[in-house]
Amino acid sequence: MNIIGQALAGFLTGVFASMGLGGGFVLVVWLTLFMNVDQRAAQGINVLFFLPIAFAALIMHIKNDLINKELVKKLLFGGVVGAAVGTLGAQIVANELLRKLFAVFLIAFGLREIFSAKSSASADQKKSSVKQGD
Repeated sequence: MNIIGQALAGFLTGVFASMGLGGGFVLVVWLTLFMNVDQRAAQGINVLFFLPIAFAALIMHIKNDLINKELVKKLLFGGVVGAAVGTLGAQIVANELLRKLFAVFLIAFGLREIFSAKSSASADQKKSSVKQGD
């Protein structure tokens, strides 16, 4: 069962990551909760797992002309600095606090997605009603 669970976690991580849905949460949660891997190590494994997926997705997005190069230029420096600061911060923060911060992030992100989906569906419904009234 352990090998099946590991394969399933890897598969779901790859699927979610390639769709841009943040597949890393599956891998980090699996590693920390079910495999008893330290939070920092799980995040490091996640980065190594993510790199080839990100590279493949980037190639496909460039091929399909889906990259806003001007926006990338504006955000690239901040992204690199943020990644460096986050990496250094993760080394300073205690592992238990890091786990809790990650859990809070997942909850906050999930709530945002739930409530933004409701408001988006409501806006779509209003647009549909207006079109039908015309």
